[in-house]
Amino acid sequence: MLTSGGPITNWAGNVTFRAPHVHRPTSVDELRTLVQTSAKIRALGTGHSFNLVADSVADLVRVDGLPGTVEIDRDASTARVAAGLRYAEVAVALQRAGFALANLASLPHISVAGSVATGTHGSGVGQRGLAAAVAALTLIAPDGSLVEVHRDTDPGAVVALGALGVVTALTLDIEPTFQVAQQVYRNVPLDEMGASFDAVFGSAYSVSAFTTWAGGQAVVWQKRRVDAPEPTWRGAHPATEAVNPVPGMPATNATQQLGVAGPWHERLPHFRPDFTPSAGEELQSEFFLPRAEAAAAIAALREIGELIASVLQVSEIRTVRADDLWLSPAYHRDSVTLHFTWVKDTLAVAPVLAQVEQRLLPLGARPHWGKLTSIPAARIAANYPCANDFAALLRRFDPDGKFRNSFVDDLFS
Repeated sequence: MLTSGGPITNWAGNVTFRAPHVHRPTSVDELRTLVQTSAKIRALGTGHSFNLVADSVADLVRVDGLPGTVEIDRDASTARVAAGLRYAEVAVALQRAGFALANLASLPHISVAGSVATGTHGSGVGQRGLAAAVAALTLIAPDGSLVEVHRDTDPGAVVALGALGVVTALTLDIEPTFQVAQQVYRNVPLDEMGASFDAVFGSAYSVSAFTTWAGGQAVVWQKRRVDAPEPTWRGAHPATEAVNPVPGMPATNATQQLGVAGPWHERLPHFRPDFTPSAGEELQSEFFLPRAEAAAAIAALREIGELIASVLQVSEIRTVRADDLWLSPAYHRDSVTLHFTWVKDTLAVAPVLAQVEQRLLPLGARPHWGKLTSIPAARIAANYPCANDFAALLRRFDPDGKFRNSFVDDLFS
């Protein structure tokens, strides 16, 4: 087992973890012993969160040193995958075997366990977040024992903020592989998109829109399954050359566009796994709202478009289908998500973020668990109908709080 000391940071460098040591075991038995003998410990994924969700004053442990297995059950249409694997690695293994996941996030660089724990998602009015594909997971309990948890019996244990135990493997729903063609449309008026939101975002398997909120226009990325009917909505200005979602960034970092069909895992993400999507010089926030509030949310942000643009790199609008996972930001409601990639300047971003939240909170905004917000923890928890049930689940799985941190305690004390 490798153990490192000294301060480490998240991917963006805006968070310095307080843990005195970070462990990286190479076997499940090593990990079980580490958990059993630790008074407090917490798992760390790829560090793509921008807040203190993964922080700890005690030791951290990474699970990407465990054997990177992908075990496919063809009869059950599931795959059991090692928790520390990145989605890009899982996708390649599934594609080779003729299978696919229904959805992927914008970045294939993120770990499966970390993405699931924080409710990360892709886009599509018919597509649920990544955690909804988890049929079961295996975690290490406080006493070092292995526990198998199923979503049907414990729907609160999937999106769990790392607070129930250290996850070693997840069983994911899979389906036969499919092909996707991606087309980008420029100069789509935001007001028109808001007024025809369901038509635009329901026009293909996965649809995203990028904007700076200044100028009143968006760039729409439409990802169509080639075995589905042609899109019912087409923008007036199809791009004639490949683009990057982030203005000014090279198109070579982005996945293939211009309607060229390819495997699902090479089209559903926006960024290619063999390129770092940026240097990490950014901050991020994201909010889930009821999809019925999409037009109102777009109009509200248009009112402060110039203010947002002053500290913004790009903003993305997506959709997520409702699910039944207690802490999923899409719990029991079809959602529109408003994502903000800010410049890396916390002092400049903070007052603008507060203005954004002031306009989105009355519409039912739930912040992404791994991104920046100034909303008080109690108010966040109050927006989840099963918050008290999850607090009880914490006491059942981890009565002494071995896996909790101040982030979790503030929410579910």
